[in-house]
Amino acid sequence: MNIERLLRAIGARPEDQRKLLMMAPVFFICGISEMLNYNGFMTLFNQRFGSEYLPYVYAAEAVILPLEAWLLSWLAARLPKPKLMRVLFGIMLGIVLVNAIVLLAMQGFGIEARAYYPVLFIASSFVVRQQTLLLWSLAVDLCSTQQAKRLMPVFVGSATLGGVAAGLLAQLISLAFGPEVVYAASGLLLIAALPNYRKVISRYLVPLSIKMEASALEEEQVSTAAVFKHALRSPFLLTVILLMTLMPALYFLMEYEFLNVTKMSFPSEQAFSRFFGMITMVLFVLAFLLQTVSGKLMARLGASQMLTAISGVYVLSFAAALFFVGGTAALPIISVGYMLLYLLLYYSAEPSYQLFFKTLPLAQRDSYRYAAQGIAASAGIMIGAGLQFLHSGFGMTWTALSFVGLAGAVLLFVLAWLGRRFYMRELVSSVQTIGEQDLAEQFDEFGRNEAAIAEVKSMLKLPADSAKEIALQILARLQNQNDLPDLLELIEDPNPRIRVAAVRAMNLESADLHAMVKVAAFLEDPDDEMRAEGVRQIGRMKHMEHQAFFFLRQKLLDNHPSVVAEAVKAMYSFNNAPSIEACGEVINRILDEGGESSVYICRVIAELELTVFIPKVERLADEAHPAARVAAIACLGRLQVVAIIPKLLEKLPLMDQEMLRTTTQSFIQMGEGAIAPLLASLPDSPPKRWNSAMSALSVLLPDEEVRTVLTDEALMRLSELEAALGYSVSLEQLGQSELAELALRRWREVRTFIIEGVWAVLSKLADEQVVDAIRRAAADEDEEIRSNAWEVLAEGMGERRLSQYLLTVLERGEEGGAVGTDDAALAILMNARQGSDDWWREIAAAVLVEEGAEVGSEQQMMSRLNKVIFLRQVPYFADLSLEELGLIANIAEEHICLDGENLLERGEPNPAMYVIVDGNIELTSISAAGWEGTIGVLGTGDVCGVTSALDLTASTVTAQSLLGDVKVLKLLGEDVSRLIRLYPEIGIGLLRASFARIRLLEEMMMRIDS
Repeated sequence: MNIERLLRAIGARPEDQRKLLMMAPVFFICGISEMLNYNGFMTLFNQRFGSEYLPYVYAAEAVILPLEAWLLSWLAARLPKPKLMRVLFGIMLGIVLVNAIVLLAMQGFGIEARAYYPVLFIASSFVVRQQTLLLWSLAVDLCSTQQAKRLMPVFVGSATLGGVAAGLLAQLISLAFGPEVVYAASGLLLIAALPNYRKVISRYLVPLSIKMEASALEEEQVSTAAVFKHALRSPFLLTVILLMTLMPALYFLMEYEFLNVTKMSFPSEQAFSRFFGMITMVLFVLAFLLQTVSGKLMARLGASQMLTAISGVYVLSFAAALFFVGGTAALPIISVGYMLLYLLLYYSAEPSYQLFFKTLPLAQRDSYRYAAQGIAASAGIMIGAGLQFLHSGFGMTWTALSFVGLAGAVLLFVLAWLGRRFYMRELVSSVQTIGEQDLAEQFDEFGRNEAAIAEVKSMLKLPADSAKEIALQILARLQNQNDLPDLLELIEDPNPRIRVAAVRAMNLESADLHAMVKVAAFLEDPDDEMRAEGVRQIGRMKHMEHQAFFFLRQKLLDNHPSVVAEAVKAMYSFNNAPSIEACGEVINRILDEGGESSVYICRVIAELELTVFIPKVERLADEAHPAARVAAIACLGRLQVVAIIPKLLEKLPLMDQEMLRTTTQSFIQMGEGAIAPLLASLPDSPPKRWNSAMSALSVLLPDEEVRTVLTDEALMRLSELEAALGYSVSLEQLGQSELAELALRRWREVRTFIIEGVWAVLSKLADEQVVDAIRRAAADEDEEIRSNAWEVLAEGMGERRLSQYLLTVLERGEEGGAVGTDDAALAILMNARQGSDDWWREIAAAVLVEEGAEVGSEQQMMSRLNKVIFLRQVPYFADLSLEELGLIANIAEEHICLDGENLLERGEPNPAMYVIVDGNIELTSISAAGWEGTIGVLGTGDVCGVTSALDLTASTVTAQSLLGDVKVLKLLGEDVSRLIRLYPEIGIGLLRASFARIRLLEEMMMRIDS
């Protein structure tokens, strides 16, 4: 419970716990390592080589950056992502350890190699830069989008706390041992983070990288030269690159002033290191505090205004430096400016840039982002080095240098202000190309920018309907009352989509009667969607309740159930006795009628939590209309009617797939009250019931109980599944090949449900995203991809025993062990007869029954099995499952048609369809010209009379037995229609078969024509 409270406090969920426990320590330890590294090499360079040479080192770094980018791109193109992450970490660790050994050796032997410190600076700067990118990349890759939004602030907070700890450690270590040991400690901490880092990669990144999404688009690669050419033509992109360049360049100038002022104030190496450590500690305390408000700031200001605000801080920082640079307050003022610019550059500006790039097409977004960042990084360092060189090379005074910095900050502010305007224009024009989710994240930007709103409104005047729809989509998000006059004009638009979108965009909370009357015109529109939208909008006009009631009451009698449902919702929102009474009458009437109308009303009952109607909704769970049954079960789940669980559990074995999914989701929505009955249903439960209960319990139970109770249950079922492979082998041993095929078919169906339940358990005990990736890869046709997924299972994903047992089942496939003797086969079938599955019991009983024992019962079972065995071979029923074939067999009656007797009479009603078991049927008909002829002859496995039996029309052919008696299975059309209503998948299977017959007839006609 303490962990759950902690997770809630930081905005995380229980499913995030494992990643947090594994990744947060990595960020924390690496945060300490990064800042110790930075503290160590900056102190050594500044004190032993000289901060006045910093511009030269930065210039060299700018030259090296393109080579660094090429190397990383080369590695990324040749290594899979997990290996790339390991290799980069190894490179960084190797650089730090080699430098640490050199530094400690120089300290131990008293060697002073001054030329080494620029090399140390460049190499260590690479480590600091790539370590940050590596960790963020890993975190983004292993988290889904929504999970990343929850966890990234926590990871950033862990890294900033590591920075605070680094500040304290740097002061203590430097005081006792010197900066060399501070630097060496960073390498030891990287080693300490390595086990968790590798574990994260093996448990999360490796599974996710086994196979990319099949539907993912390959990104078009854009070269740096192409980006630069595009930037020259695009004011927006050019402004973004200039901002990304100038902001770090000015930071490097402030850093240069800070290092030099600090060096003058603390000439000794230890004093400098202690002060730098203190600044580091304060810096990361501020960074941690900034993280608590940065999300709110971003939400309030938006990306463009955030950068404008940051630019304002740059102006203030350099103005303060200019004013105080020659006085005693220079050190604290410039130190504060340095810390503020560091925080804002690395913790606030970078996320804003990423939002800017979301205006670009998805296929090119990353290419532009990386190319632009490469241009900006190299140019930023070069400009920063040039600004520093004004002092170190040309002897410019500190005051003049601060003035240059202030001028650059003012330029930065102007660029940010212009960029804000360009961003709004770009965002509006790119609405058609960016994804809906990306667009939704940036809609708040429009509400704070009058120019953007004006541009959106101008799109309403354009002749193109697509532009109007885009504008209406944006205005619907904003729900601004001031837009009402423009939107009212559009409800006369000839395009119905524009009219509906205009009404959806309206905010009618304070509209006048004129607006209500115009919207009320929608209530008589022939389009159902328009009437429903009109009802929804009038329901929001609660300030004119009496007038709204007048219009809405009429819609309670609308001819479409969706409009009636919206009227009920709207009237209930008024919360007065007349409205509730009128709605109650309508709801009761629709629930009593059942059918399609009840689907919409069930959703309203669930949404409004109208528990008074629960008894009638419960009766709908037995409704013949399949959609009504599904809606009723979903409604009962949302209302948490636990009392319905036993009834649903009883019906589960014969439910179709949609109802099975709905029932499982309803169990989950019922919450803790569903746990006890679901647990009680697990022993000896049929496969569908077991699958549904396990899937729901995997969500409802805490990890500890899933790991014990459900894991043991899943292991037992997998064991039974393996044993059941022996049933078909035993039947083959006894010469019952048809029953053996039937038993194997049932095994495949049972296997599907059992393995789905096992995956549900693993999803709770491991990361759901990872389990989903492994599940798809484990069934992939590519052997290499499949074997990689199996390797992850072998390592023990989620729960080691269950993961490895599942692997055993997947590897074995359908290969059962050999059965040496008939006695052994009979013993196995005796176990099947005592098992929990009805079909295996029935198949085993058909073989094991002794002559004269339970003849009537067993003969009936044999008859059903024989029907199923036969129907399974009929193409018309080939797509049905064993359970569905059993339902068909239950309504199939054996019938003998004597030689010359008619099964069907042309022009006469036909109540049944017939499946020919033995014999031949001749089909004849009369042409338009009046002559009678044979259409064809049907034999064993063919079906006749389907159309006339199901749609209750007269038969178009005469069907007569030919050359002897004919044995058929007779299926009354009324019984088949009832089964189709109760089990839609039977109808889908029959529909597929009908399509196959139509294609066959078309081919025959083509051959005749040719």
